[in-house]
Amino acid sequence: MKVLVTATNYSKYCVAGKKILEEAGCAIIENPHGRPYTLEELKEIVPDIDGVVVGVDTWNEEVFRLAPKLRAMARFGVGVDNIDLEAAKAHGIIVSNSPGINSSAVAEQAIALMLCLVREVPRLNAAVRNGGWPRPMFHELKSRTIGFLGFGAIARNAAERLAGFHPRMIAYDMYPDQEAAARLGVEMVSRKEVLEQSDILSIHLPATPATKHFVNRDTIAVMKYGVLVVNTARGSIVNEAHMAEAMQAGKVAGFGTDVFEKEPIDPNGPLFHMENYIATPHVSAETYENCETTSIVTAKALLAVLRGEEPEHRLV
Repeated sequence: MKVLVTATNYSKYCVAGKKILEEAGCAIIENPHGRPYTLEELKEIVPDIDGVVVGVDTWNEEVFRLAPKLRAMARFGVGVDNIDLEAAKAHGIIVSNSPGINSSAVAEQAIALMLCLVREVPRLNAAVRNGGWPRPMFHELKSRTIGFLGFGAIARNAAERLAGFHPRMIAYDMYPDQEAAARLGVEMVSRKEVLEQSDILSIHLPATPATKHFVNRDTIAVMKYGVLVVNTARGSIVNEAHMAEAMQAGKVAGFGTDVFEKEPIDPNGPLFHMENYIATPHVSAETYENCETTSIVTAKALLAVLRGEEPEHRLV
């Protein structure tokens, strides 16, 4: 059985999962690029593959047509917007994901971006290194309202950690968990109220056709003047051109993101010319703990399908 791993650094950080696959007799083909496979690269490699540990590459009908042996796909993470689930189902491919495992890691990244925006850490670091000694003033988090757009596992993890800073916390979710919100000191409100009241807006929506470019001119217009925005969800949720306009106008005082409309990114885009834009290269889930646990979950899911069993967290 041949297993393709498109997630990066598999041998380095995913020893436990790799061992499970190898002991089951799988031949593993690892991603050598340090980035997602391109469509053309996938088309060359998939014809002889039985299973895939999927990173953030695009898997669609065009690829599936060239993969007659492919039976199982295990997403190294939660979001599957990069996989055409209906096409996979039509080709008899079973797809699973790994929900909940990376929530702690991504929550920490969201908070790191918030703190860097609030305290202007990148700008001040650059200034001091260049011989400067600026004297800015800041707000403490205890005086801020932090709003969560989406209140799933990642947002709940973030709220738990942020509680020690004593901010006011509000959240919107289509399926609100009132019990969890009450336990974490978070007030569940409407989507409009989150946009209107947040000093810091943290995005935790899934990537769906309905959420594509949810953050745009219209929704930004509803936000507070000087709002800080953090996105550790999916790049498609933010219209980057509209965000750049809002930052140039001062409406958005800072934008920190780990995800982008197009990856790899275009460093010539307008956002990259802004001092108050903080970008990290889609590394929220890149922790030793998450990689080890997720590698085990994905390996077991693949082997279950290849043995004719039902995998955990099956999607189609």
